[in-house]
Amino acid sequence: MSAPAGTPLRPAVFLDRDGVLNRPLIWDGLAHAPRKPAEFEVYPDAPAACRELHAAGYVLVVVTNQPDVARGTLPLADLEAMHARLRAAVPEIARIEVCLAPGQGKPDPEDRRRKPAPGMILDAAAALSLDLSRSWMVGDRWRDIDCGHNAGVRTVFIDLGYAEKLHAAPDFTVPGIAAAARIILAQPERQKLNGPLLSP
Repeated sequence: MSAPAGTPLRPAVFLDRDGVLNRPLIWDGLAHAPRKPAEFEVYPDAPAACRELHAAGYVLVVVTNQPDVARGTLPLADLEAMHARLRAAVPEIARIEVCLAPGQGKPDPEDRRRKPAPGMILDAAAALSLDLSRSWMVGDRWRDIDCGHNAGVRTVFIDLGYAEKLHAAPDFTVPGIAAAARIILAQPERQKLNGPLLSP
């Protein structure tokens, strides 16, 4: 459901989940999502970074591909349990957008939402009255950065040294979520707490 007409547009920070807010599983030099709630571990610095962004006036939206549900290797109940744990650790999250499309070349109606396509960002922007011209995407994979570019938002890449290359250049590269928050909060268009955020 969209916000009422006339609602002022707000800036947002769109956050990938695995590798940004929680530790991914790593094998063969690539990141993979946890397969069960016991493996889901929120980074210690993620809650504070998100609190700072929220206090500065940014709406926080998680945008995450979770194809393992459609592939049958992750029960939906386990995914929901992980997201309950994430919301408990980071209550400032306004919305969690999830794409369950399986990928691997299998057509799915959800494909418009599967990163690098921008559908999850566009859907959240419509529902929450978000101003994409003042918004950011933070991610640790090439799909996240391409998704941000495709949605017209600025991008921060968290470089965890994966064995893959970026397709598009991010606006900033940092080692983790705390540094990403510092970059965003340091931008000249951000005003003091509760003040207006102006377009560059």
